[in-house]
Amino acid sequence: MLVLSRQRDQSIMIGDNIEITVVDVRGDKVRLGINAPNTVPVHRKEVYQAIQREKLEGQVPAQPQTVTESPAGPVHSTSKLQDAAQPPTTSPPPAAAPTRERPDASH
Repeated sequence: MLVLSRQRDQSIMIGDNIEITVVDVRGDKVRLGINAPNTVPVHRKEVYQAIQREKLEGQVPAQPQTVTESPAGPVHSTSKLQDAAQPPTTSPPPAAAPTRERPDASH
């Protein structure tokens, strides 16, 4: 693992087209800005791992699924056979949705 020290407003480059910038540091939390092409998926690790688990579960016969959509959030998938005593486990929405700044074609 490569470990780099960066201060607020400093960046690192990954390849030629992915830039990661330290946006803010508050106590033990660091906010990062990520500028990457739209073709490169960017996820928090726990979201990435959930996506990978869902892909693996999709490769084996699965229980029937019901898809629900929340107006304020992503599409969630829950099993019809899920134990009613246990509420579905979903991660809370991120505090602030990541934004990708794109150059405006009008400039």
